[in-house]
Amino acid sequence: SITGETVELLEPYLDMEDYNLETAKKVCGNVAGLCSWTQAMAYFYSINKEVLPLKANLALQEGRLAAAQMELNSAQIQLDEKQMELDEVQAMYDAAMKERQALLDGAETCRRKMNNATALIEGLGGEKLRWTASSKNFQNQIIDLVGNVLLATGFLSYSGPFNQEYRNLLLQLWKKEMDNKKIPYSNNLNLTSMLVDNATVGEWNLQGLPNDDLSIQNGIIVTKASRYPLLIDPQGQGKIWIKNKERNNGLQVNSSFTIFFMCVS
Repeated sequence: SITGETVELLEPYLDMEDYNLETAKKVCGNVAGLCSWTQAMAYFYSINKEVLPLKANLALQEGRLAAAQMELNSAQIQLDEKQMELDEVQAMYDAAMKERQALLDGAETCRRKMNNATALIEGLGGEKLRWTASSKNFQNQIIDLVGNVLLATGFLSYSGPFNQEYRNLLLQLWKKEMDNKKIPYSNNLNLTSMLVDNATVGEWNLQGLPNDDLSIQNGIIVTKASRYPLLIDPQGQGKIWIKNKERNNGLQVNSSFTIFFMCVS
């Protein structure tokens, strides 16, 4: 309730030198406090005159703050809602990306399988031709089997004593007779390949048998013929081969006899 007019009326008194608490106590101690009180009220008014606008501004700013806080709370609620929606959409996006990656991986796997299947089909296409040719070749071999066996049997039974030239001549004579009798046989027949495989020939070579055609044919006759062969072996190659070949079979060598190898060459 203190006004500026009241303070102005008090100022002449407040400016007096003896207007203080000590002097007041000397004059009238019972009411000396009123002196300090009037000074305090005047000082309060001067301070309060500056504080009131600040308080009013504070109230205004507090109102604005409250409104802003309400807006902030509302915005925060909206933000939380949008964040929840974003989280849901992010989860859907992650699931979709995971499914997309799984589909891409599946497509890549399928593509590899298709490529492998295509390569297999193409390979089988080539194999079909080979199998067809092989089947036809097998049919021809079945048809020619009787004549081929007949030639192989004649070779084992009768060509042993002769050299390479005469053995070939015998084969030509037999083929001519078989043509007259209409007995089928393979025109490109190789008796060596028919009667022995390459692994066996390689093993014979390691045992000391020479690698020429005549020696290999002689080895076939020795191992395939049903009768005991007479070996004529002036160079000793047959002796070495026989001893190496039968070393693990308990071969016994009688020094009073000479082992002969093969047929007359």
